[in-house]
Amino acid sequence: MEDPNDSHPEEIPGVRENLENNNTAAAAARIQQYLERENNIPLNIAITGETGSGKSTFVNALRGMSDDDEGAAPTGVTEITLEVTPYPHPNYPNVKLWDLPGIGTTKFPAKKYLELVGFEKFDFFIIISDTRFRENDVKLAQEIQKMKKKFYFVRSKIDDNLRAERRKRHFVEEETLTKIRDDCVHRLRGLGIGSPQVFLVSSFELHLYDFSLLQQTLDRDLPKNKRDTLLFVMPNINPEIIIKKKKAFQSKIKYYATLSAAVAAVPLPGLSIAVDAAVLVGAVTHYVHAFGLDIPSLQRLSDRTGVPYTDLRAVIISPLAAAEITKDLLLKVIAQLAGTVALIAAEEATRWIPFIGIPVAMGLSFTTTYKVLNLLLEKLADDAQRVFERTLV
Repeated sequence: MEDPNDSHPEEIPGVRENLENNNTAAAAARIQQYLERENNIPLNIAITGETGSGKSTFVNALRGMSDDDEGAAPTGVTEITLEVTPYPHPNYPNVKLWDLPGIGTTKFPAKKYLELVGFEKFDFFIIISDTRFRENDVKLAQEIQKMKKKFYFVRSKIDDNLRAERRKRHFVEEETLTKIRDDCVHRLRGLGIGSPQVFLVSSFELHLYDFSLLQQTLDRDLPKNKRDTLLFVMPNINPEIIIKKKKAFQSKIKYYATLSAAVAAVPLPGLSIAVDAAVLVGAVTHYVHAFGLDIPSLQRLSDRTGVPYTDLRAVIISPLAAAEITKDLLLKVIAQLAGTVALIAAEEATRWIPFIGIPVAMGLSFTTTYKVLNLLLEKLADDAQRVFERTLV
């Protein structure tokens, strides 16, 4: 059994002191505030480039949406984006992808572009081109650099390029990709960018080409407090993304378990169970959304991949996926987990034992919550992996 006084999150200011002074209500409040803040860290991503480069389709792809989904960024053969337009992620409204107007238009001239779009609110910029990067793209990158912001070059519509090249007799995909990448890098260097890194991307097939490398680069470059925020909204384009999400969630379980332990110290019958259920609902809902296992996300995935929704649903095992997460459903699922009912009963019984009851109940509560969340997370990560594999068939 783990001792909650040894296992609580020391990095949250005041938690240790409050627990040592038996002020468990204050400790619980601090942990709740921390979790709420961590789950709502803002992330603002600017998607920019010249008219018709595929900005809006890229925005939709990052949000796990098709171009014709309700709430998708509008796309078309003519200039669609005429204003700076935010598109919140459907599961995480704290993450906004901003579809910026094409640089170099009459309304948004290159020289005043950053000022007009409000550069200060963005965490980083993705500069998109569907052909060659041009002088306006380079000028924008240089100005972004002056403002101490990060920028990334994305060469879009790679699937279209490969489709055209396949008509040639001696087509080799890797050679074509290298040629496109080298051409972009050479042109950017010629326009004044020292060591440009160009990511080749198809917004319709994010699991192919360089999108994984782009994700890894963003993860490396972002401040620590925003890495998980970006990770949780990333589509499950490979098994590594799913594993990273699982590990990120595992690192947070100690906070939920300590919160549960703090509540267990309050001598009110049934309070710990009720609060634990509410805490677990929030955590598990977060897992389901990040893994894309909620019904709207699965339906959007079905639309994008062409795999019937019923086929995706068929590979899911956990009753918490593709379902509304309620206290009743969660308690029913927990009751089926080996050993958890006995732990919950023991916690309720021991808290009334004089002197030692509360510390023992806190330890039991910590252990129960820690075990339950790990088991549920494991099952949902496995479901996410099965859904991913099904989309590749």
